[in-house]
This record gives sequence, C-alpha cells and structure tokens, in this order.
Amino acid sequence: MLDWFKINLQYVLPKHLLSRLVGKLAAAQAGWLTTALIKLFIKHYNVNMSEALYSDPKHYKSFNEFFTRPLKEEARPIEGNPDTLVHTVDGAVSQFGKIRHDSIFQAKGHDYSLTTLLGGNPALSNTFKDGQFATVYLAPRDYHRIHMPIDGTLTDMVYVPGELFSVNPLTAQNIPGLFARNERVVAFFDTPVGKMAMVLVGATIVASIETVWAGTVSPPAGKNVQHWTYQKDSEASVSLKRGEEMGRFKLGSTVVVCFEKDAVNFTDLAPRQVVRLGEEFARAAQVSDQV
Repeated sequence: MLDWFKINLQYVLPKHLLSRLVGKLAAAQAGWLTTALIKLFIKHYNVNMSEALYSDPKHYKSFNEFFTRPLKEEARPIEGNPDTLVHTVDGAVSQFGKIRHDSIFQAKGHDYSLTTLLGGNPALSNTFKDGQFATVYLAPRDYHRIHMPIDGTLTDMVYVPGELFSVNPLTAQNIPGLFARNERVVAFFDTPVGKMAMVLVGATIVASIETVWAGTVSPPAGKNVQHWTYQKDSEASVSLKRGEEMGRFKLGSTVVVCFEKDAVNFTDLAPRQVVRLGEEFARAAQVSDQV
C-alpha cells in the first residue's frame, strides 16, 4: 500500500516546480544552516567523506558545492588499458544488455523506445538499434560527477524536455517508459568502439544537469527538443579522454549508455551490482578509427 501511494503521488506532484525550488535552496549560501544541512545529509546517507578532496563540511558554501564535491585523485583509479571501458559513475547497475531493435529493457513488464530516449531523431538513434545498453542509478550518497568510459569526440548534444519522476528502483519497476519520459540530456560521441550515446536522465529534485563543454543545460526547462552539433575540426570541437569528467548532476539521477551492435562485451555485470567510477565495465569487441 505504501509503495502504491509513493508511485501515484508522483503523478500529481508539481515535480518541475518542486525541483526548481529545491535547486534554489541547494544553491543558497546560508552559512551555518548550509553546514548543518550538509552534516545531516552525511549522517543520514552515511556519505564517505574520507574520499572527498575536502572532507570538512564547512568547506562547502552551498549544498550544491557539497553534492558535486570532487574526490581525491587516488580515490577512483582508472583501471585497465585503453581498450577497456570503465564505469562512468558511482552507482548501482539497474539493467544492461542488448537493445532489441528499438526496445530497451527497463524492468519486468516495462520496455521503452531507444529512439524516444535519444530525442526522437532516427538519424541519431538508428545506429544504436540492436546494439547494447547499460543503465546505472546514482543514489544520494554517491559521487555525482559523470566521466567518460572511453576516449570520445563529441558530435551532437540533445536536450529533451519531459517529466521529472523519481528514478529510484521502485519507480523504475512501476512507471512505464520512465527514462524516455523524464527530462534528459543526450551526448553523442565517436569513440574507438564506434558511436556511443550517454544519456543524463533528470529526476525529481534534480536541480541541474551540466556538461563540461556547455555548462548548465537544464534548467531552464524547455518545451521543445534542442539539438547542437559539434564539428570535429572546429574551434568548438570537444574531445575527452577515458576517465575524464564530462558532466554532473546537482542531486542524483541515472545514466544510460548506448553502444552500436557488437561494439563491446560487458564484464561481469549484474542487476543491482554496486559499481564505482573507473572500474572495468566492458571491453572493446572491435576497434575503429572514428575518434
């Protein structure tokens, strides 16, 4: 009964208004009150501050600064050789596997459209049909910067407006098409294993989605899909190395990574498996010269 209430409440809550309000509060520099809230959060979620570059809660002027805290360099070593793909975030594997033509598995009884997830443009999505995907959920206690699993050159970025349902496991099991319904930012890269799409999915009280090349992409929330292209040899060209930061969430959410058919072989993944940035994620099935 409680789960039913939690799910159905999300349909009626003003999720965008609530999220933007929380965003303003999280960005506020409120001195001792900010520090008190950070300490409460650390205690409630058992956050490991020994990994943080700045372990003292008083260092952070706003809750957002704390939430997107950098880690010590040695806290997340990047494993393997250049053809080893690494996990992009701290989190837990939600699902992974083959994309069945245009269908991605969300949870038992729920699939969603690849094309819809990536913004509705077949020219961008068709290359990933019958490919592979992995979905990783970031809990509140996790490190919330997103890094590259492999070297990549940015070709496109798409902002997709949508809902802001929670993306926790309970919601994923009960709300159809969750990740293709929520607001999201999709980054497309050329990589040594072919095309790759990284989908940064918004959620309730996710106050901001950012990339290192564009800064804050959302908010403000738009009503239309927006598409940016990046020429490889232009001044706007963006190339990132394996393990390098590509974006961040201000408050937690989910990342979906998509690859072309037969591009990678996943390494010992399992649903609900806890993973850490830099750990081996997959290996190249074949290497291309697209970067």
